[in-house]
Amino acid sequence: MAATMTTNSTSKAKNGPESAWIVPDWPAPARVRALLTTRSGGVSPAPYASLNLGDHVGDEARNVAENRARVAACLPAAPRWLNQVHGSTVLELGLDAISQLPPEADAALAREHGQVCAVMTADCLPVLLCDQAGTVVAATHAGWRGLHGGVLERTVAAMARPGGQLLAYLGPAIGPESFEVGDEVRALFVADSAEAEAAFKPLRPGKWLANIYLLAHQRLARLGIHAVYGGGFCTVREAERFFSYRRDGATGRMASLIWLAETDA
Repeated sequence: MAATMTTNSTSKAKNGPESAWIVPDWPAPARVRALLTTRSGGVSPAPYASLNLGDHVGDEARNVAENRARVAACLPAAPRWLNQVHGSTVLELGLDAISQLPPEADAALAREHGQVCAVMTADCLPVLLCDQAGTVVAATHAGWRGLHGGVLERTVAAMARPGGQLLAYLGPAIGPESFEVGDEVRALFVADSAEAEAAFKPLRPGKWLANIYLLAHQRLARLGIHAVYGGGFCTVREAERFFSYRRDGATGRMASLIWLAETDA
């Protein structure tokens, strides 16, 4: 299995709004299903045009509800939406108490079919995970704060599988030529591991360009996960395809979704 940075090659559904969405190109077991939305296929007006799935960004509630319904129609069940806070809490679906309020977490995992894990992003890195046996899946919201805070490590620990049995897919995030950070962000990662220096390119005094894809690769490798796919997107530069908070400020949110089908068929 590939262990290097890979391209963002995708396959696409033929009809419906999902024709513009991303189906991961990775060797996941047949029972593992995944889908990543883009900004296309919804009803929201600018600046949320058109498939905004975030109910916390200023869009009309009826637009978000319709957009979420369109996504849910392509899934075995409605996703379990999270209140994401750039932390490292992992929610196991089926064990959480269902309530009207979304749970505060930045990762979700499922072991039963029909439970849809979801994270929303608009520059932060979504990471989808599954095991080679097709018995557990997870979705993580891994911006730089979550990456440094251990969201990947906690998710893998919760999956309870050796890293060598796991696959990862890196979804659309801010690219390495667009992600400007300060000295303090670089210092945090380098303090954890000297190899993180390779993920930062000097821009001007006190500022660096960060490669969030490489930072994720490094952390996954330390967990024993070398079957890593995806990457190569840039939410900032691909304006017609992706939402980007860094680029636009007021903008929508995309979803990265993963679940287990009942059978391999």
